Amino acid sequence: MSEELLLREDNEGVALLTLNRPNAYNALSMELMQALSAELDLIAEDMAVRVVVIRGSGKGFCAGHDLKQMLGEGTEQYYQSTFDTCATLMQKVVNLPVPVIAQIHGVATAAGAQLVASCDLAVSADNSRFATPGVNIGLFCSTPMVALTRAVGPKHAMELLLLGDLIDAERACEMGLINWAVPADSLDAFVAEKAAKIASKSRKTLSIGKQAFYQQREATLADAYARCSRVMTENMLTEDAQEGIDAFIGKRKPVWTHR
Repeated sequence: MSEELLLREDNEGVALLTLNRPNAYNALSMELMQALSAELDLIAEDMAVRVVVIRGSGKGFCAGHDLKQMLGEGTEQYYQSTFDTCATLMQKVVNLPVPVIAQIHGVATAAGAQLVASCDLAVSADNSRFATPGVNIGLFCSTPMVALTRAVGPKHAMELLLLGDLIDAERACEMGLINWAVPADSLDAFVAEKAAKIASKSRKTLSIGKQAFYQQREATLADAYARCSRVMTENMLTEDAQEGIDAFIGKRKPVWTHR
């Protein structure tokens, strides 16, 4: 991991990842996407991590792709590589075995909004703004559309994609793009509280539940119930489920083995 592009801090089960290109509003250059992707690979195998928080340094969360870099390269091959790398990154966020929280301040636009939509939870400062403005510059936000249509309703997604307008945090919360909009000076503490609460759970249970959540969304109703019935059976057989139930009955705090 290059500390110039991505910073990581671990604390009691929480991995805090900071996009660190403040002078470019943390635009997703090829190198930053690769650094974030590589770090997620490490976290996937790190049993000490139970929740990830992604935030940005400087004035904003993320302004999307680095268009200057893309135009500077200027080839079809590079464009395709950029969007393929981005698609892989977003899928790693979704497929990571632990929950991912987006912590947003300033703006989250284009691929930045895509990253927000890809995370499992999202907390924003109440003065933040969001947009998929590609339509305004002749480049429809088709890859952000994939994440958006899985995070918000179809008409809300089309509102963002067709108009290209900035929306405020209150509107983003109404749409379901984010979970909470909090005062800017409370953002760090609010996210830390939510992350700590998740980190207190069994990693094994979190991993089972997150994977099942995304799998059942793409299934028919009958298939979703069949799949999740099996998932719950397998979950019941884990050490942590047995411990958690025994602790609940015994009115004591569970001691997780994360197995």
